[in-house]
Amino acid sequence: MKILRQIYEIMLRELLILRQNHIYRFCMVLFPILVIFFFTSLMDDGQPLNLPVGIVDLDNTSTSRSLSRKLDGFQMSKVVARYPSVAEARRAIQRNEIYGFLYIPKGTTDKLLASRQPKISYYYTYTSIAAGSMLMKDLKTVSTLGSAGLGQATMRAKGLTDAQIQTLLQPIKIDLHQIANPWTNYNAYLSTMMVPGIIMLFIFLISAYSIGTELKFATGKKWMEMADNNITVALLGKFLPQTIIWLAIVYGYEWYVFYHLGFPHLGSPWMLVLLGLMQVLASQGFGIFAFGLMPSLRMSMSVCSLWAVLSISMAGSAFPIMGMDAPLQSLSWLFPLRHYWMMYQTCVLNGFPLVETWFHFAAMVAFLLLPWLVVNKIKNAMLTYVYIP
Repeated sequence: MKILRQIYEIMLRELLILRQNHIYRFCMVLFPILVIFFFTSLMDDGQPLNLPVGIVDLDNTSTSRSLSRKLDGFQMSKVVARYPSVAEARRAIQRNEIYGFLYIPKGTTDKLLASRQPKISYYYTYTSIAAGSMLMKDLKTVSTLGSAGLGQATMRAKGLTDAQIQTLLQPIKIDLHQIANPWTNYNAYLSTMMVPGIIMLFIFLISAYSIGTELKFATGKKWMEMADNNITVALLGKFLPQTIIWLAIVYGYEWYVFYHLGFPHLGSPWMLVLLGLMQVLASQGFGIFAFGLMPSLRMSMSVCSLWAVLSISMAGSAFPIMGMDAPLQSLSWLFPLRHYWMMYQTCVLNGFPLVETWFHFAAMVAFLLLPWLVVNKIKNAMLTYVYIP
C-alpha cells in the first residue's frame, strides 16, 4: 500500500508539472494532433492528381492532337502548356512549371501511315520521385495508345476481327491484383508510417526531457525522496500520466484513420489496441534509456532526435530493408519504428496473426525493458549529478 501511495503522489506531482509547463501541452497534445490532420489531409485524394505536363507538337496533325487530348484526359496528368521547341519545354521543367513533356516530331503521322516506325519522346523530371514515376506511366501509356490506335485501324481495314486485333496488339493480357492497398492510396501507406513515426519522436523527446528537467531544475532529489529512493517507483509514478495521455493520442489517431477515414485494415480491433500500447511503451522505454545512457538533457534529447529521424528511413516503407546493404539491414533492428511498421503491415494491413511477427513483438518488448539497464545510473544522476548547461 505504501508503494501505491507513493506512486499516486508522484503521479499528482507529475500532473502538476504537465499543467504548468507549456512544452508538455504543445508536444504531447497540440503538435501530435496537428501532425495527424496535416499528413492525412495532405494526401486526402490518395494520389497526386492533375500534375502539370507540357506538349511539344511539331507535327500538328489530327493524330498528334489526339495524343495530346488523351494525355490531358488521364487523371494524374494535366496539359498546361504547349511549347514550340524541346529547349523551351526543358527550361519549363527547370523552372518547376511542369514535371514532364511529350515530344512529337514533325512527320510522325506520315511515318505512321507508311509503317516506318516514327519515334516520339517523353521527358520527365525525377527530382520528385512520386511525380516523375506517375507521369512516366501516363506518358508511356499515351505513347503506346497512339501506335495501337493506328495499328487497330490498319488491321480492321484488312478485315481482321476485334479478337484477332486484340491478340496481335496485346498478346499477353495482365491481370493485376494489388494486395492490401488495391487503390495505390499514398495516404494509406505513407500516413500510417509517418504519423506514428513523428508521434514516437515526440514520445522519445518528452521522455528524456521530463527526466532531464529534474536534473536541470535540481528537483531530482525531491523526486527520489517521494519514492524513498526507489527508482522503479519514481519512474512508474512519473510516466504513468504521460502514458495515459500518449495512449489517448495514439488510440484517437487509430480511430480517426481506420474507422473515420476508412484506411484498409484486416486485423482485429484488439490488434490495433496492442499495437498502440507497444508503440507508446517501447518509445518511452527508449527515451528513458537514452537519458540513462547519457544523463544529460541536451545529449539525450539529441540522441532521441537523431534516432527518430533515422528510423523513418530505416522503417522499410519508403525503401525496402531487403534492398539495403547487410550492415544497414542489421542496424534496422535497433529502431522501434521498424518493428512497429512490420507488425502493422503484417497483422493490421494483411490480417495475419501476431505469431507471424513474434520476433518484432519481442523486439518492442526489449525496447520497453531497456530502462532496466540504466535505472541505477538514472538514480545516481538524480542524487549526485550537478546540471551543466
